[in-house]
Amino acid sequence: MTHKPIRLPPLRALRVRQANKAEENPCIAVMSSVLACWASAGYNSAGCATVENALRACMDAPKPAPKPNNTINYHLSRFQERLTQGKRKK
Repeated sequence: MTHKPIRLPPLRALRVRQANKAEENPCIAVMSSVLACWASAGYNSAGCATVENALRACMDAPKPAPKPNNTINYHLSRFQERLTQGKRKK
């Protein structure tokens, strides 16, 4: 009993999906503690001043440099004709 090889349909474009990662904001934890302090002690409470100052310092801190974009999709599009034997359709 012989098996036929599986033939896949041709690809329109070679692409790798990027993982959709949400960027973490370092100030979210401090902001939640400020909101919790305001909810428990009142908006104009003097006890929340230290937490409010920590939030201001966090928000005023410089943002980290963005990560460079991944170039794998660019390189795959360059090599697609070689990989698919020149049968590229647009």
